[in-house]
Amino acid sequence: MNHKTKLSVLGVLVIALVSCYSSVFGKDAAVSTYDPGQLKAIDSTPRLKVGDTAPDFTLPSVSGEKISLGQYRGKKNVLISFVPAAWTPVCSQQWPGYNIAKDMFDGNDTVLLGITVDNIPTLYAWTGQMGHVWFQVLSDFWPHGAVAQRYGVLRSDGTSERALFLVDKQGNVRFIDVHDINVMPRLENLAQELEKLPK
Repeated sequence: MNHKTKLSVLGVLVIALVSCYSSVFGKDAAVSTYDPGQLKAIDSTPRLKVGDTAPDFTLPSVSGEKISLGQYRGKKNVLISFVPAAWTPVCSQQWPGYNIAKDMFDGNDTVLLGITVDNIPTLYAWTGQMGHVWFQVLSDFWPHGAVAQRYGVLRSDGTSERALFLVDKQGNVRFIDVHDINVMPRLENLAQELEKLPK
């Protein structure tokens, strides 16, 4: 399968997943997610640029482990996915979408770390409702939003931006997407960035 065909297949799978999410959870999804309405697209000041060394961090995870960015240095590329808040509609679609793309991450020697400013019990319940995810989900709850702040993606309301940082095995930032908070980033664009990583 060539590169363009793979990206098309990914696009179709994401659409199918969103439809599936809506049909499986149906009315329950509307009840158990909070719709914040239309928000200011971006509400933070950038601190990092491509080529910078990604700030290290250690955060608690839903799995009960403490996870550090530095533990992957020299071993794996890392995609850091900041999302604003648990139990919100776009976030509840974005992370399950990465479940269908696990092979894409594995094929590019990349792990995914999901980060929100929510506490661990909230993240445990939320990811459980999503049917769980294959990647580590980390809490930037206390000191509140400290990692989001270091990455320049802490919003004025205390949530984080919807943002992606792709960090290579040497710890350097290769790609940044501080996305419109109201819109889910396209998986196809991420696939293209992963393909650019050194093999």
